[in-house]
Amino acid sequence: MKAEEYIWDYRNPYLWMDRVVRSAFPPMMITCAITGGVQGKESNEFLPESAEEQADAVYEAYKAGAVSVHLHARDPNNLALTTKNPEDYSRINKLIRERCPDIIINNTTGGGPWLSTEERMCCLYADPKPDMASLNLGPFVLKVPLKDRKEPLKHPRAGFMFDACIPASYADVNLYAKTMKEKGIKPEVELYNPGQYHVLQDLIREGNIDGPYMIQYVMGFQTSSYPTPANVLGLINELPPNSMFALIGVGPFQIPMNVFSIILGGHVRVGMEDNLYYRKGEKLKKNAQLVERIIRIAKEMNREVATVAQAREMLGLPAKPAK
Repeated sequence: MKAEEYIWDYRNPYLWMDRVVRSAFPPMMITCAITGGVQGKESNEFLPESAEEQADAVYEAYKAGAVSVHLHARDPNNLALTTKNPEDYSRINKLIRERCPDIIINNTTGGGPWLSTEERMCCLYADPKPDMASLNLGPFVLKVPLKDRKEPLKHPRAGFMFDACIPASYADVNLYAKTMKEKGIKPEVELYNPGQYHVLQDLIREGNIDGPYMIQYVMGFQTSSYPTPANVLGLINELPPNSMFALIGVGPFQIPMNVFSIILGGHVRVGMEDNLYYRKGEKLKKNAQLVERIIRIAKEMNREVATVAQAREMLGLPAKPAK
């Protein structure tokens, strides 16, 4: 596939109509974010926490059709928290590579709310190294009620209201990006609101990020843009050249945002980090359920679903992961 076939001007109505008529949108890449950095099994008993549980969840999502997995390694000494130890990421990455040899591993530099800037970068030092890593473009504010974590769950704790600002300066974001570039890890840029395009342009000017740029819009998260079609179109209007985009929808907005991305020719992220329910009143049992559902929807809409090989080509990644 040539670059111009998947990098195109999403704002051009004539190109959009032409691609609809020809069923010629780029193959849709599916990322599965299997767990997060805040909620745990106290919110959904099927949320994977341990390295083994995460590897199992990734394998199921991979078999279902996910080409990329987004990881938050937990602290094995306290599974309610994310880790600051690169060895914990190494363990998960190794387990995944053994069962999913070509999947795109995408480790988080968001980590968890309790980590410092340096601690968030621990995932970049994993062995085997990730193909990609998330790169948040700025700070955000959280106010989240965390449920009681009761026995027999490991590492029980009382519930509480988590209320904090997760900091990020221009220097912090450039440090993450520069470290990724030095290690041959591609950033997956996480954009929460249109003001963060200033930070993206700074990264480009500083030469700390190379195209093609994968921009992922986080819609419906606290202090991110509201998850509405109008806001998505506004964000797309500001995309720099040589960019692709994917949509995240948090909670009940996961399906609307995913489907809107299918319509627009973008890519999608599903997974239990973003949403713990399959439908109202029915909790998810597996991350793979969300992968299977979005593939069914995409196929009904005549949208090709990317293979891992296609996704690696589109993202400019090596055909095979680094050993």
